[in-house]
Amino acid sequence: MDKRLERILPRVQKPARYVGGEYNEVRKDPREVDFRFAFCFPDTYEIGMSNLGYRILYGILNDMPGVWCQRAFAPWGDMEEEMRAAGIPLYALESGDPVRDFDIIGFSVGYEMAYTAILNMLDLAGVPLRGEDRPGLTPLVIAGGTAMYNAEPVADFIDMALIGEGEDLLPEVVNLCRRAKAEGWDKPRLLRAAAQIQGVYVPSLYDVAYNSDGTIAAITPRDGAPAKVVKRVVHDMDKAYYPAKTIVPSTEIVHDRVTLEVFRGCIRGCRFCQAGYVYRPVRCRSKDLLVQYGQEAVADSGYQEMTLSSLSTSDYPDLVALCDGLEPLCERDHVNLSLPSLRADNFSMELMQRLQKGRKAGLTFAPEAGTQRLRDAINKNLTEEDLHQSLRTAFSGGWNAVKLYFMLGLPTETDEDVLAIAEMANHVMHTWREYASNKSRGVRITVSTSWFVPKPFTAFQWEPQISREEYERRVKLLREAITAKAVTYNWHDGDTSFLEAVLARGDRRLGRVLERVHQKGGRLDAWSDYFSLDRWMEAFAECGIDPAFYANRERAREEILPWSTISCYVSDDYLWRQRELAYQSVTTPDCRTRCSGCGANVVEGGECYRG
Repeated sequence: MDKRLERILPRVQKPARYVGGEYNEVRKDPREVDFRFAFCFPDTYEIGMSNLGYRILYGILNDMPGVWCQRAFAPWGDMEEEMRAAGIPLYALESGDPVRDFDIIGFSVGYEMAYTAILNMLDLAGVPLRGEDRPGLTPLVIAGGTAMYNAEPVADFIDMALIGEGEDLLPEVVNLCRRAKAEGWDKPRLLRAAAQIQGVYVPSLYDVAYNSDGTIAAITPRDGAPAKVVKRVVHDMDKAYYPAKTIVPSTEIVHDRVTLEVFRGCIRGCRFCQAGYVYRPVRCRSKDLLVQYGQEAVADSGYQEMTLSSLSTSDYPDLVALCDGLEPLCERDHVNLSLPSLRADNFSMELMQRLQKGRKAGLTFAPEAGTQRLRDAINKNLTEEDLHQSLRTAFSGGWNAVKLYFMLGLPTETDEDVLAIAEMANHVMHTWREYASNKSRGVRITVSTSWFVPKPFTAFQWEPQISREEYERRVKLLREAITAKAVTYNWHDGDTSFLEAVLARGDRRLGRVLERVHQKGGRLDAWSDYFSLDRWMEAFAECGIDPAFYANRERAREEILPWSTISCYVSDDYLWRQRELAYQSVTTPDCRTRCSGCGANVVEGGECYRG
């Protein structure tokens, strides 16, 4: 370990974040490595190491002979200050080597508020922020993850964005870069070749022109870049890599447990949900393989917590049988099994009986809206009776805590919809009084609301976000309507949701703003400890950009959107039809009931494959 680091660590919070050396960490002989990949997560160690996708790609890259993937995370403020004072650049945990010396610096980006952390990590590494200021072949800066379905705000800073699922795509990009390095290519040649790989978006190969009103006039590819960059999809989840043998952190992380990904995609088609569209089609892992992975992961890690993960876990066709298959493991090794992402319309007595064998943690459901009209508008396909039937089952089985998640500011929402959330909470309390098998501990009902953020590749990508003042008014309306002592109301901070809406639908002109925010001290903006709306508003003003243009403006159907170069297979025509149905409060059946023709039926064996 660097002697300077030894002096610093006693002075910072959670020093285990910064030393590596964890069980199952991959170390390789540098003499047998010809290519090094710095896998950067633009958030803290506790967040990054909780990310299953990060663990999957770490394992895949390190399984490649000659390639060494190493990890780097955004340091907390105290550590960053110490590093800068001591002249220690951002380094990789496995070797301690500076990130700037790696062949590729790759970022996993799932959240737009992480953009300033990307810039700060590059700066801390001593790497020029803008791609045009990095003329050499290395280090190449790339990024993937859900946020990259609109990479335009960071287009000036990354050399490539990887669109879609990375299990096959990332090794293909790495092998191309290895060839380029071995054969002495220059960077322009590499970028032109990379653009021919499905799923690779090279921002510098696209020219963007603007109309006088600020909207986009044209996006023009050049040097052979495709007009549409089509996402990559893993076709067979049973053949996809699963990290059964994975790093066991030396310090506590957010999700310190075995995570089994039961399927990818979602059958539901909620009109606000970006993940539900961009991860289509649905592809399931087999029950027997999941049981095997669970056994291997618990045996290797010693974890006593296991979660079944997906966008809607209770939609897994063999869920009860899977729970039964995991039961011997859970009983023998005292493993608690949890199921997040439950649907209130299919929470059954069978499922409850399986969950009863573990700890009775609080149940979480997401009605999203207070009235049936608005739930139909967003295509939630959930009735209040569905919710209360599930709660009757849960309360009679001994549960006494429930969390309900909603959004405020959804398209077509009225005050009646807002007040109905309070009425629903009251109905939940009455259901507990009538059906609870154990009233001695009382009931805990938590209502949480977030501010709706319109996202690319959803039916609401053309919608405006309501103003911050209007959001705060609706929060106040609901807060005053919730009077029961058993009901706790939590609401999401509006400032970050406003910025998220700006960045989610922004174009590459926002790069100047991001750079200015970074210069003003912006770094871990996903954390309230560091976020400052004033800093952002100052940067917008100095750059002559109105953030409301991106957050609060309705788009026309014919407008060229910043992400128009990207395809997630789901067509814009389909999304527009879904938007029109929303204004009629007409639902679309889930994909198992009837194919609605979204365009994602591209995977043989997937739920919506039609051959």
